[in-house]
Amino acid sequence: MPIAPDVLLHTALAVLVYVLAWYVASLVLRDASIMDIAWGPGFVLVMAVAWLTEPVPAWRPASMGLLVATWAFRLAGHIFARNRNRGEDARYAAWRVEAGRSWWWRSFFKVFALQGLILWLVSAPLVVVATTPGPAAVTPWDIAALVLWIVGFLFEAVGDAQLAAFRRDRRNRGRIMDRGLWRYSRHPNYFGECVLWVGYGLAALAVPGGWMTLFGPVLMIWLVVRVSGVTMLERLMTASRPGYAAYVLRTPAFFPWFPKED
Repeated sequence: MPIAPDVLLHTALAVLVYVLAWYVASLVLRDASIMDIAWGPGFVLVMAVAWLTEPVPAWRPASMGLLVATWAFRLAGHIFARNRNRGEDARYAAWRVEAGRSWWWRSFFKVFALQGLILWLVSAPLVVVATTPGPAAVTPWDIAALVLWIVGFLFEAVGDAQLAAFRRDRRNRGRIMDRGLWRYSRHPNYFGECVLWVGYGLAALAVPGGWMTLFGPVLMIWLVVRVSGVTMLERLMTASRPGYAAYVLRTPAFFPWFPKED
């Protein structure tokens, strides 16, 4: 493994303290969905702790750190604005009702500890870039990583902004968002997220042993597509929105492409 044991230990402890703090805040606020806000900045924390444990004085860790921070805080700000004054997210609220009085401790394992573990595992390519000396010159992997990061970030940020603007317009209540990027993909923001993480994986290939951390982006993409992202939202939208079935027929699910009909 290209990541030193002390780096693994320090980042794991940092994540544990981080999710514990957010868990306590969730008990005070009675809102476990605040972990969604904490998700992105958690990667910044892991990368910072890794670099402080075993610093690499080079341009690559600083550049990667800037990209990760830009993505993470943009995402956290978007989720905060989206959820403000709306109470606990419906998924977490349903789990709270299901668990009853035991939710106060179950939520730590089902939400905070689980997401903390995933965060720690997925961050492997970021950690290896932060702690492993690589070529001093820019490599093709670095260029490809930056290009994919830009493409992924734009899809995610623009998609989120378009959907937020659509929802703010009261005239769109009950309607399906099929404009902008959403005309070409039912989940352009999730597509962007996955492309961005492929970029992080390619960045890791620029340093020795970085290929061993590619399980991180693979795990993230699997979670986004098959577990907590596309698949879950598809089920919810199909069951709750009458016009969604027609939208599905004409619009690609994930990879952007021209709709079958206007």
